[in-house]
Amino acid sequence: MFKQFLSKLPRKSSKSESDESPRGDSSGRSESPRAKNNRSHGGNEGGKSNAGKRNSSAAVFPTGSVSLIEPLVPFKDVSSSEKMNLFVSKLSLCCVAFDFTDPAKNVVEKDVKRRTLVELVDFVSSFGSSRFSEPAILAMCRMCAINLFRVFPPNYRANNRGGGGENDDDEPSFDPAWPHLHLVYELLLKFITSSCLDAKVAKKYFDHSFISSLLELFDSEDPRERDCLKTILHRVYGKFMVHRPFIRKSINNVFYKFVFETQKHNGIAELLEIFGSIISGFALPLKEEHKIFLWRVLIPLHKPRSMGVYFQQLSYCVTQFIEKEPKMASVVIRGLLKYWPITHSQKEVMFLGELEEILETINMVEFQKVMVPLFWRIGYCISSLHFQVSERALYLWNNDHIVNLIAHNRQVILPTIFPALERNSQSHWNPAVLNLTHNVRKMFVEMDEKLFLTSQSQYKEEEAMLTLESEKRNEAWKQLEHTASLKPVVGNTAVLVSPI
Repeated sequence: MFKQFLSKLPRKSSKSESDESPRGDSSGRSESPRAKNNRSHGGNEGGKSNAGKRNSSAAVFPTGSVSLIEPLVPFKDVSSSEKMNLFVSKLSLCCVAFDFTDPAKNVVEKDVKRRTLVELVDFVSSFGSSRFSEPAILAMCRMCAINLFRVFPPNYRANNRGGGGENDDDEPSFDPAWPHLHLVYELLLKFITSSCLDAKVAKKYFDHSFISSLLELFDSEDPRERDCLKTILHRVYGKFMVHRPFIRKSINNVFYKFVFETQKHNGIAELLEIFGSIISGFALPLKEEHKIFLWRVLIPLHKPRSMGVYFQQLSYCVTQFIEKEPKMASVVIRGLLKYWPITHSQKEVMFLGELEEILETINMVEFQKVMVPLFWRIGYCISSLHFQVSERALYLWNNDHIVNLIAHNRQVILPTIFPALERNSQSHWNPAVLNLTHNVRKMFVEMDEKLFLTSQSQYKEEEAMLTLESEKRNEAWKQLEHTASLKPVVGNTAVLVSPI
C-alpha cells in the first residue's frame, strides 16, 4: 500500500506523465520551462492533442522540474535552489486522499501525509528568501482542492434547520478527518498571508472558481472548519483586491438562497462576521450597492426562525451601517417593523434589544420619521402577556438617550403608548412588569403632568365609547335572537336560538 501511495507521485518514467507530457525523445532529461511553455502553445502535434488535459481542473504539475526530488527528503537536506522544487514535490505527495472514517485503514500512509503537511506548514512559515514560484502556487491550489473541496452527503445535513434553528442545544457534528483537514487549512492560511506570495501572480490560481468552492464549504457542520474558512476567506478578501466584488456578490447569493429558498445553512454567522469587517472598511459616502445590500440582504435576514444563531453578527453589521451613515437608521427601523415577529416571543426580545442599540445612536431627525409606527409597535410589546417581551420593552426607559428622545416628542409618544401602560397597571399578571409599568408612568408624570392627565382623560373617554359600542352590539344581538325565536320553524331553515 505504501508503494502504491508513493507511485502516485508524478515521475519521468511514469505512464501518466508520458500521457500528459509527450516527448520527441526517450531521454530522462528534465524539460526547461521555456520548452514546456512553447509546447503548450502548439510547439508540436503532441502538445496540441493534449491541450485539453493541461487546461482541465486537474492541471499538470511541473513534474519535469521535480522528478529527481524525493518528496520524503527533509528541506534541510537540500540546497536553497532545490527547496522550491521539493516544496512542489511534497505538495504532490499530499494530493492523495484517504478515508478517515476507518481509523485502522492506511495508518502508515496517513502518518506520512500528516508529517509532510506539518513540514510544509513549517516551511511556509519560515520561508522568506524569495517569492513563491508559479508552479508552487498552482501546486498549492491543486492540493487544497483535492483535500478540501468536497460535497457533503445528504445525511450530513439531514437534521440541519438553518444552522441550529429549534435545536440550538444540539451537539455540533465533528468531521473525523479534522486533524488532517486542520493542517491543510493551516497551510493554506500561512501560504495566503505570506509576504512571499505575489498577489498579481496568485490571483490567476486563487480565482473565482476557487473562491466559490471555499464558500460552499461554509455549510460544513463542523464549527472548527467554518472558523478556519472564515479566517481564510477574510485574508483572501484582503489579499486579492480584484476579487472583492465577486466575493461580496457570492456571499450575497448565499444569503439570498438562505432567506428566500432553503432557510438552511450552517455558516451564516461566520459569513456575517466576515461582512462585519468588510462594512467597517466601506468608504463614505456609501455606494448604492452597499445600501441595496442593507435593504435586500441584512434586513430580510431578520425573517428566518433561526435568526438567534447569527443574531449577534447580524446586529453588528446593521449597527456598522448606521455608524457609517446615520441616515440609514430610519430605513433599518422600518425594516425591523416590516419583519417584526408576532408569534415568536424570543425573537421579539431580540428585536427589542437590537432596536435599543439603534436608538442609542439615532439622531432626532431620523427618530421623528419613524416614532409613530415604532411606538405603536412598542405599545403592543408593553402589553404583551409574555412577561419577557413586556419587560424588555419597558427596559427601554432605562436608557437615558432614549428617554431624552421620548421627552422631546412626548406629545406624540405618550398618547400612543398610554393605553398599553394603563392596561398593564390594571391587569398584568407579572409583578415585575407591574413595577416597571408604574415606574414608566411616574416618569411621564414628571415629564409633563398636564399631558399625562390629558392622555388619561382621553383614554377613559375612548374606553367608555368602546364599552357603549359593545353594549349596543350585545343589545342588537339580543333583539335578533328574540325576533328569530318568535318565527315558526319551517322545514330545514336555520334559526337563531337563545342559549339555554
